[in-house]
Amino acid sequence: MRPSVIGLTPFAAYVLLFLVIPTLLAVLSGLFDARGNFTVANVVALFTPDILKIFASSFWISAVTAVGGAVVGALVCYALLGMNPQGTLRSMVDSAASVLAQFGGAMLAFAFIATIGLQGFVTVILRDLGINIFANGVWLYQVPGLVLPYLYFQVPLMIITFMPALEGLKPQWAEANATLGGTRLTYWVRIAGPVLAPSFLGSLLLLFANAFSSYATAATLISQGAQIVPLRIRAALISETVLGRSSTAGALALGMIVVMIVLMWGYSALQSRTTRWQQ
Repeated sequence: MRPSVIGLTPFAAYVLLFLVIPTLLAVLSGLFDARGNFTVANVVALFTPDILKIFASSFWISAVTAVGGAVVGALVCYALLGMNPQGTLRSMVDSAASVLAQFGGAMLAFAFIATIGLQGFVTVILRDLGINIFANGVWLYQVPGLVLPYLYFQVPLMIITFMPALEGLKPQWAEANATLGGTRLTYWVRIAGPVLAPSFLGSLLLLFANAFSSYATAATLISQGAQIVPLRIRAALISETVLGRSSTAGALALGMIVVMIVLMWGYSALQSRTTRWQQ
């Protein structure tokens, strides 16, 4: 056996045990009933109005936070272009983005509850000043309340994924544009814009997938009801009587997997276009 193959064995075992097998079990569980008989009833249940509404809610929160995170993150990346790549400020921003992109779950939910919740310290300070922006802290525990917590890790993730594309812009392109009489607007509209579009759209899909699959933050904030797909899967696992069907969690997981496959396929296609001009 070749040494390179032997070196990949631990990673292959990790992927098999923690990704492939759980995915297959989740998908297959949606195709069998409680007695082990094959059925498509659980898959058909995905197209009921209640489940479609939950998917629409997940799409909504994912799209809003993906677009918001992509726009804000891209603007931050543009501002970072003028900084010394080896400078202190640039290093601090890169380090903070790497850390905050992974900061989520119960810790992030608690941070927002303690900050802008019903009795959060910012809420109390503003209330004492007569400003009642966050006075109704109940909104934080509903689907719209997930926007701010999700943006907290979406923006850093955009900085990490989009910054290499901006840094890949060649100075010769700007010089050629200026030599031919082009303006700065012409450069960004006709040169940099089309070049960066695949990378931006790829990062946007990645942010959408990141929000669509997020669970822990939403599960901590929204303790009542199952208004997005990951929370409905939790509810289906706790109670097998959801919608009067067994193995609903597996069918929901199958729906999520299909969505994620489409998103990752689009992301890979866009990334392959990006690498053409980066080489």
